Amino acid sequence: MTHDHSALITQLDALRGADPASVFAELIRTGLQALIDAEATEALGAGRYERTAERTNYRNGTRSKTVATTSGDVEVQIPKLRSGSFFPSLLERRRRIDQALYAVIMEAYVHGVSTRNVDDLVTALGVESGISKSQVSRICAGLDTEIARFRDRTLTHTTFPYIFLDATYCKVRIGAHVVSHALVVATGVSIDGTREVLGTAVGDSESFDFWREFLVGLKARGLSGVHLVISDAHSGLKAAVAQQFTGASWQRCRVHFMRNVGSAVTSKQVPPVMAAIKTIFAHTDPEAVAAQWDQVADTLAKSFPKVASMMRDAKHDVLAFRAFPKAHWQKIWSNNPRSVNRLSGDTILSAA
Repeated sequence: MTHDHSALITQLDALRGADPASVFAELIRTGLQALIDAEATEALGAGRYERTAERTNYRNGTRSKTVATTSGDVEVQIPKLRSGSFFPSLLERRRRIDQALYAVIMEAYVHGVSTRNVDDLVTALGVESGISKSQVSRICAGLDTEIARFRDRTLTHTTFPYIFLDATYCKVRIGAHVVSHALVVATGVSIDGTREVLGTAVGDSESFDFWREFLVGLKARGLSGVHLVISDAHSGLKAAVAQQFTGASWQRCRVHFMRNVGSAVTSKQVPPVMAAIKTIFAHTDPEAVAAQWDQVADTLAKSFPKVASMMRDAKHDVLAFRAFPKAHWQKIWSNNPRSVNRLSGDTILSAA
């Protein structure tokens, strides 16, 4: 492991004019690079441009790798080979302790913890040098790749008879501004009853065009076998579902409907009104469910005419689940994720 004399003189001159922190970082980088090159030479049986009878392979350029050290990040060059691969034993690909630390950093990043607080967290975990903003970004860059792979994966492995569509609004930073954007999620229940998140998207509103583009993307990835789509009554969403899932039924989410009803009465009136509506879903016969719906609407008409009107208008949409196996009713009358567990009883196809 030797250096050309003139190269060492040039490097020494550069170090003399640098600040102390960068001097140590450069010394570490130089030492690591020398050890990497020496190991590569031993593995190949020849140094750079050297002709020997013991040569077993040839160099084919290099690839950069950033290494975290006590003096900061340094970048070294790892030789690539014409055949096979080479990774220096000095740099373990990732030790288990590194994996745990990286997992903590990524979890904090996902939950919106500031870089300063991440630095404090890393220091508390025993890494005295802390962590910089650039290091956090580098560690978390892999999340984008994983998310893209998840969002673009194929959906042809099974069919999804039931699809739940929902949206929530969250704050998103765009440039220097923080604005409200819609986060939409599609959850499918497969033919064997397992639940799976099919896709997500972020947009500036729940418009017809936005929902249509989202649903077109799901179908392009192989979504098929849809019999029932459950969502709230957003006009843009309903129109997009009707266009993209021709032949499938649409159901208004029970939970969303009851929230709408709750907003039509005072807070003191909410409990008795909700208790009356919940009696509808205690029945297990399709005709009995419909009859109870009408009875509750009639009972509420005198004291709560607006609620009664809402119930009459929404009856067909909220009770669409009646056309499907009874064993699935409790799982499909709402798009609330907590109610969408593994299905049981009859197979979904019996409802088709």
